[in-house]
Amino acid sequence: MKKQQIPTLSSTFEQAVTAALAQRQGAPRMAVALSGGLDSSALLHLAHAYAQAHGVALYAFHVHHGLSANADAWLAHCEQACAALGVTFEARRVQLANQQKSGTEAAARKARYAALGALCAAHEVKLLLTAHHLDDQAETVLLQLLRGSGPAGLSGMDAANAAPELLANPDLVMARPLLPASRKQLAAYVAAHDIAYINDESNDDPRFARNALRHKVMPALDEAFPGFQERFARSAQHAQSAQRLLTELAQQDLALCLVDDCIDIAKLRMLSLDRSYNMLRYWFGTRQLRMPSAAWLSEMLAQLLEARDGAQPLVTHPDCHVRRHRDRLHITPKLADLEGTREDEFDKTPGTTFHWSGETELAFPAYGGVLHFDSAGAGEGGLDADWLRGQPLLIEFRKGGERLKPAHNRPTRGLKYHYQALDIPAWERSRLPVVSAGRQVLFAAGVGMDCNHLVDEGASRWRLRWQAV
Repeated sequence: MKKQQIPTLSSTFEQAVTAALAQRQGAPRMAVALSGGLDSSALLHLAHAYAQAHGVALYAFHVHHGLSANADAWLAHCEQACAALGVTFEARRVQLANQQKSGTEAAARKARYAALGALCAAHEVKLLLTAHHLDDQAETVLLQLLRGSGPAGLSGMDAANAAPELLANPDLVMARPLLPASRKQLAAYVAAHDIAYINDESNDDPRFARNALRHKVMPALDEAFPGFQERFARSAQHAQSAQRLLTELAQQDLALCLVDDCIDIAKLRMLSLDRSYNMLRYWFGTRQLRMPSAAWLSEMLAQLLEARDGAQPLVTHPDCHVRRHRDRLHITPKLADLEGTREDEFDKTPGTTFHWSGETELAFPAYGGVLHFDSAGAGEGGLDADWLRGQPLLIEFRKGGERLKPAHNRPTRGLKYHYQALDIPAWERSRLPVVSAGRQVLFAAGVGMDCNHLVDEGASRWRLRWQAV
């Protein structure tokens, strides 16, 4: 039997990059995310050889975080390495934000990828190569396992994927052509080609979870279970396959349960708990919301499904609110409190008084929007301009008891009745202002004009319209 030939690092890289470039439209261009370390230095060398052989324009991008005293030296090293190869190089300096909230490591990662996405966009590059390899994949799978992740987390890294939220670049694909190669293979390649590289001292800091695994756990695993990295990678592939099936099922279940961008509770009850959780996670993903934990999902369903009829419970997620209204689940944004909902400390008169002087619009930031004054069309009732100018007007949020008559052939009803008839949820009603003259409601946002002061004749007649901002 003929002995099977083991593919070289160069051939593995070539196959992966050729497949990734084939899916990119336009001029063949690619970029390397270059930190200057061993892994990315090997990547740069392989990418340069490939670009020379295939006529591909190659760029190298470096992100300067400023976290290390050696950061300037690393940038200079990367620039010199690219100059020696004739590779177009550009660096970008970033400042980390929200470190206390997410941690230095997460903040640096977020800033780095956003900068790389911006650099690729500036140079019209649609394929970004990173130096992630087999050992990185094993570390990722183990980290996700330690976090209690499901199939999505245990899937590890894909050979290529788009990440528009992370990269802030919807046209960019990030490929990992070294994913089948081990760290030992890359080290041997760098040594064989005498490639200079830098060492980031932060990679030796055991306070970071990945470093603790790399320097303490992975060597012990390698000693007890040689080749465990390949087996972890196979497990990740199995998890990816399982996740694809779960995604297909979630798409089918969401199509069944989704009505007017809300989840129909009666249809949701037809699913098992596992399918409900799977579908709801997918629903959150389509809204680009952070993935909820299993415990949070369980508590959310218990509160929202077991609430009494007519109740409007609310469950808070870090990125949104989940509410129940008329047997449907709604995802609503978290909105800042409006000043118009509170009385001024010194002026106990509720609402804000104002006069109209012919403006087509007036902004009311305290009420979260703009009040428009539209000219009434032919045959359409409106407020007489002279009358309107002479009225002291009041804008405020509903206090209760307000009534409105929408047309002469319709009865006067409380605003609550109109909101219910128009199926306006309670959380939206609290942000819909009312405009009055004296004690008479002229206009209620979400409902419309009161007909009592509308006239059908006159050269200048106006109707009110509210626009939330």
